[in-house]
Amino acid sequence: MLEGSVRRSGSQVRVSVQLIDAATDAHLWAERLDRDVGELFALQDEITSRIANELNIELIAAEAARRPTEHPDALDYILRGRAARLKPDSRNSFAEAISLFEHALALDPQSVEAQTRLAGLLAGLRVFYGTSDLVAVDLARADALIDRALTVAPCYALAHHVKGQVLRAQNRWEQATIEYETALASNPNLVVALNGLGWCKLFAGSIDEVIPLMEQAIRRSPRDSQIGTWQGAIGTVHLLQSRINAAIVWLEKARSASPDKPYNHVHLAAAYALRGDLDRAALELAEARRLDAGTLYSSIAHLKAFPGAWWGVRKIRALFETTYFAGLRKAGMPEE
Repeated sequence: MLEGSVRRSGSQVRVSVQLIDAATDAHLWAERLDRDVGELFALQDEITSRIANELNIELIAAEAARRPTEHPDALDYILRGRAARLKPDSRNSFAEAISLFEHALALDPQSVEAQTRLAGLLAGLRVFYGTSDLVAVDLARADALIDRALTVAPCYALAHHVKGQVLRAQNRWEQATIEYETALASNPNLVVALNGLGWCKLFAGSIDEVIPLMEQAIRRSPRDSQIGTWQGAIGTVHLLQSRINAAIVWLEKARSASPDKPYNHVHLAAAYALRGDLDRAALELAEARRLDAGTLYSSIAHLKAFPGAWWGVRKIRALFETTYFAGLRKAGMPEE
């Protein structure tokens, strides 16, 4: 049961909301929001969006835990897969979620949700995070799955987001942008689509549009497990535009929110080096290499050749070269 209250004092409004397990009277989640009422409709959108996103996280975790372990059906596997995606990103957590959605699809081959979520993992996560050993194979399967889902459910917001992920993985940024915008038109609370749209804007050259999109995602889901990715995107934009101190502020936030993501550390290494903090830069680069446990961050050449790293249109590639890669060279990353 969701309950709450609204109190107003002058131009300030306080909204208190809590989620209660009606069977046990246990409090599962509570939040308080204090805002100015100057823009009432924007306030309403922000409050409802935050409640929707945070309830989604709480309810999925709670429902997945209640599902039977003997003779599970497709929905059981879908909910467990969604709960697995709430865990920190890693090769193991991706593999766990993929296995669960594969089981769901085996039980119900027509499940639009299983098709969509499996495609999203194959394209948007295994490829983007560099955990796929067969990039072309994963992308081809993801493309086929999401096209099947959209044929049956052409208005499904999450499916349009995943189609955007597939297109972004193929460097088709303009087409991906259309899919993300379609997803958001159907579900404005779909913060993952805001993230995808922001990265597309960056790679397509519309760099000034990126930060407002990421800030919107943070406002709408401030306790999201992916908040470090959004903070990191803001830091990256500041880095590319040579606002080094601002970049460091945001990249440090991203590192704190997601210390397990090596790319947050390597971006921070570049920023520290550009500011002249070479000792800190070396430490961050070493941590990125430890977390990656591969050869991605062993050299500039390896990083540029990484199939999950796209550097965008010419002007964006030039910005990466004069800031990000220049900083990594100063941090001690060799050319070859």
